[in-house]
Amino acid sequence: MDTELERLLKTKDIPTYIKGSVVEQISSYDRKGGNNDGFEGDWSYIRRNKDSSLVIFEASGKGVIERIWTPTPTNDTLDFYFDGAARPSFSIMYNDLFSGKISPFLNPVAGKKVGGWYSYLPIPFANGCRIVFRGKNMLFYQIQFRQYENNKNVKTFSPKLSATSKNILDKIIARWSKATTQPSDHDGGKLNSLDYSGKLKPGDTITLANIRIPGRIASIGLSPANVFEGLRNDFDIRITWDDEKIPAVYAPVADFFGYAFGTVSMKSLLIGVSNNTAYSFIPMPFDRSAKLELIYRKDGNDQPEVSLKSNINYTKDKRVAQNEGKFYAYWKRESPASGEPYVFLNGTGTGHYIGTLLWSQGKSYEYFTEFFEGDDSTVLDGTHLLHGTGSEDYFNGGWYAQPNGWVERKGAPLHGCLDYSLPFSRTGGYRFYMLDKLPFQQSIYHSIEHGPVNNNRKVEYTSIAMYYADKPLVSGTAPANETARIFVPDTLSFYPRLMSHLSYEGNARLVNGNAELDKNSEGIVAIDVRELNPGKYKLYLHGKGTNLVQVGINSSTRSNQLQTPVDETMNDVLIGSTDIMNPQVSVKVHINSGPDKLIFNRIFFVKE
Repeated sequence: MDTELERLLKTKDIPTYIKGSVVEQISSYDRKGGNNDGFEGDWSYIRRNKDSSLVIFEASGKGVIERIWTPTPTNDTLDFYFDGAARPSFSIMYNDLFSGKISPFLNPVAGKKVGGWYSYLPIPFANGCRIVFRGKNMLFYQIQFRQYENNKNVKTFSPKLSATSKNILDKIIARWSKATTQPSDHDGGKLNSLDYSGKLKPGDTITLANIRIPGRIASIGLSPANVFEGLRNDFDIRITWDDEKIPAVYAPVADFFGYAFGTVSMKSLLIGVSNNTAYSFIPMPFDRSAKLELIYRKDGNDQPEVSLKSNINYTKDKRVAQNEGKFYAYWKRESPASGEPYVFLNGTGTGHYIGTLLWSQGKSYEYFTEFFEGDDSTVLDGTHLLHGTGSEDYFNGGWYAQPNGWVERKGAPLHGCLDYSLPFSRTGGYRFYMLDKLPFQQSIYHSIEHGPVNNNRKVEYTSIAMYYADKPLVSGTAPANETARIFVPDTLSFYPRLMSHLSYEGNARLVNGNAELDKNSEGIVAIDVRELNPGKYKLYLHGKGTNLVQVGINSSTRSNQLQTPVDETMNDVLIGSTDIMNPQVSVKVHINSGPDKLIFNRIFFVKE
């Protein structure tokens, strides 16, 4: 238990290989390839016992459960059977795995964020483990675990921690609860500091550090962080180990530090922005040399000269090559082909995977963010070992487009949501692996689907896949203006069935996911437009059902006569135009229906 807990505490040990282990996952994903990943519970158990209880986890030999996730916990009991016991070794209410009320499942090692309940408290077992759910409805879940070789010394979990384990857990909670951490919190060794302060002009490349002895980067800090905001995304960070031809890191600064679509977002335990400083505490060992550069790409004639400071801390501790990898971050931007998943990382070699940053931009407005229905999938050394239940689930969240779900920029120390916008059809997330890092001896294939089934939603993904290995597994492409610049769609959609952006007055109402207005009646749909950029927009209804409708936008003085189809197919119909001011809270669409009912499932704005 002590060793497992220390992986959550000792940031400096992230490069260390966990030898003789295999990581697997049991989850409720649809084995038939559909999207029933927990909605009906068809795949939410391994088998049903005679008393109707459900076996949801079973593993033999030596191992440790490293992560439990669900968006649907209940007040039913979970029974843990360890080491072949006939009676439960430990029982707990499912909700209390995450509530923080029952020790040792304490916040923030266990808790809830952006619609998902999670626990990273390690649960080791010396000779097998079985978990039984004693309830009627088990829905979405994932249990990730590590199996060890038989010569590994493993002591079975007890909720009554030893004094040593409790002390480690207290330290984890204290560090993870800090608003801001310092380099010394992550590496207790002797830190050497390299500082830079100067001005950069478009087209400049500056060297922040050029270390020519063995060692390891302990932290990186860049300020002011707001310099890297904006749609241009025109600053890059490039890191090279040991004069390798392929940079270990070559990515836009804003992407590497977890900005979201032009603004500061992520504030995780390992990387993010705090107090207007972009920081990284990911340990980065190297054998002979390390070179860190900052590039200000030229993009047009109106880029300003900027003042920047950097602080890089490193130690002279040599990399132990047989036990540790070097850090690599693979950046890419791509629109995956229809029918094919998006691949985070595909390569051959030895190492372990420790982090994913993902930004998703829908390219087809009629499907809002349905690309996030896609499951993650991981093949390690040729064996399919992990399969998830949805994209926000992969980031320990749940329920995109729903209140109290995956809708806000919130995060825990190791995971969270970078952004979510229905009108812009975009979102992003981050996840880091410390306890649960994914080892591979020969190869890794790590991917995620786009869409509920068949990878059929049009989307553009940007990602950073972080891993440790002796050498780079893949060769990335250098960021360029056309690939790094942030896309802003000119069509922004609002969906009646997705609640918070629309409200109804008069006879307008929500019925079975559509907005409706009875024949010969009046109603108002108020649209929250605070996310829209100022400008002039054309407004369209996607609807059906009447031959004459009178529409007023914001006031009765702006109205249109329009024809809408009377068949069963919904169509796009122009209803007028409006100016969005800054700031503006809402646009009100006043509707007077004709002799037939009006039904529509989308209102969308097209910027002129």
